[in-house]
Amino acid sequence: MTKTIDPVTLAVLKGRLEQIADEMDATLYRSAFNPIIAEARDACHGLYHAQTGATLVQGTTGLPIFVGAMAFAVKAVIDKVARDAATGRDTLQPGDTFLFNDPYDGGTHLNDFRLVRPIYRDNRVFCWIASVGHWLDIGGNVPGGFNSRATESFQEGVRFPPVKLFRAGVINEDMIDILAANSRVPTSNFGDLNGQLNALALGERRLASLLDDYGEGTISAALDVFTHRASALMRENLRALPDGVYSFEDFLDNDGVTDQPLKIALDLTIAGETMVLDFSRSSPPCAGPLNIAYATAAACCYVALKHVFTDVPANAGCLEPITFIIPETTLLGVKAPRPVGGYTETILRVIGVVFGAIAIAAPERAMAAPFGTINALSLAGHRNDGSRWVMFSFFGGGLGGNPLSDGLNHGNNPISMATIPPVEILEASYPVMFTQWALRPDSAGAGQHRGGLGAIYEIEALGETGADVFLLGERGRFAPFGVNGGGAAALNRFIFDTPGGKAMPPLASKITDVKIAKGQRVRLETPGGGGFGPAARRDPAKVARDLRLGYVSRDAVASGDLASADLASGETS
Repeated sequence: MTKTIDPVTLAVLKGRLEQIADEMDATLYRSAFNPIIAEARDACHGLYHAQTGATLVQGTTGLPIFVGAMAFAVKAVIDKVARDAATGRDTLQPGDTFLFNDPYDGGTHLNDFRLVRPIYRDNRVFCWIASVGHWLDIGGNVPGGFNSRATESFQEGVRFPPVKLFRAGVINEDMIDILAANSRVPTSNFGDLNGQLNALALGERRLASLLDDYGEGTISAALDVFTHRASALMRENLRALPDGVYSFEDFLDNDGVTDQPLKIALDLTIAGETMVLDFSRSSPPCAGPLNIAYATAAACCYVALKHVFTDVPANAGCLEPITFIIPETTLLGVKAPRPVGGYTETILRVIGVVFGAIAIAAPERAMAAPFGTINALSLAGHRNDGSRWVMFSFFGGGLGGNPLSDGLNHGNNPISMATIPPVEILEASYPVMFTQWALRPDSAGAGQHRGGLGAIYEIEALGETGADVFLLGERGRFAPFGVNGGGAAALNRFIFDTPGGKAMPPLASKITDVKIAKGQRVRLETPGGGGFGPAARRDPAKVARDLRLGYVSRDAVASGDLASADLASGETS
């Protein structure tokens, strides 16, 4: 029998449950050692179903891409517990905590470490709590882990299946030694690990207090209501769309190994209150690290739909009316040991094709493509005392125009709530100096509502030994698209100093084995977002404002067609 809960109590419980996840987020942000978690907030926390691992509650500041993926991650731990119990190998007990980063079994890529802990009440598991954060370096051929030339996961770092870091509350020190031995920056990783453990401890205390106040029956009933409500809201949104099959495709520049484009193709079917997302026409698994696993593909579809249907709560209920067809014969459903280190680029293209298909089905909901690359840039070297340093960061660009407004200038991609690490933090942490950090004129797609502007980042090496440079990016050959007659944005560009002058990567936005000397620079020019609607319908006052602020040049406005060219570089898209 389902317990009836009054609306006021439901609202209170919703707030308190979300607050638990938010406090876990804040605890990690304030205690992590590496700026990608502490400043950029590349992390997530939540509560998950005791038997299925389905997402129950997620923090409001955690990365959305981790929401869907974490449900698969917790299920991987539940399955391990079941296997161990069936074989008599081990049993689950209070105080156990699992650690893993396996990208093929509920993970994303090897840098993202997950901690999963059961919450016990009356000698049974009431739910699970979990933490995920991006660690700075976990071995592999390239400092920071983004190896654009990797052809198997062994070249990307160390891989952990779900293993017990804590057994009945007692830490396994051997695991700590193994983790430290497999990183160029073990102190940073150890600090992040402790931050995640503190977040779990706080979440456990807060949840115990809530259960003491209301009882397990009331909280369980409330969680059921939240799940059913999310499912009902998603079904209502789907019923409002016209039935039909809507197809859209976009491309990745290459896989970092073979210089051939990779197709991401979606056939989206709406039938009443259900939706099918079929990616069967996408390219096969690739040699380089642009592959992703099934769980990652499903998670980024969730993120895309959440952007379109903003009223649907963030829990597993919203996926109940959705069916995914993601064959292993595509680069979106690979198994080990296919490389997956560049997963961020692929999921951004998946999100983009979902936006594109929805734009055909419901033009009034259409959103143009965001800049669509995190530009994973790593600089690394040795300090004067011989110690290693590894600077990894991702960078911003423009978001797509939409039915209500221009796209956001210099924002982050729709996979996350992350912020771009502040220049002051990066310069204080590493021997580099940003000589430019600015908006990029003429980088947005034209339209009735133009895209947001991309950015220009120029970085100079300050250390006596210079810096090794690694970049894994995208959108160097296929520009962010516009919708409803809007124009495409500018292409991504990366330029670096060499003894013979300036150079660009032969594979557009991917490069390894580059070294710059002290005083030399790298320069990243990121794309803007695509435009919404014909540029001819744009309010002249807004055009004048864009000119006054330097967002567009007079030559670009005079051309009358911003959709066909990268006006900052002269390259056609």
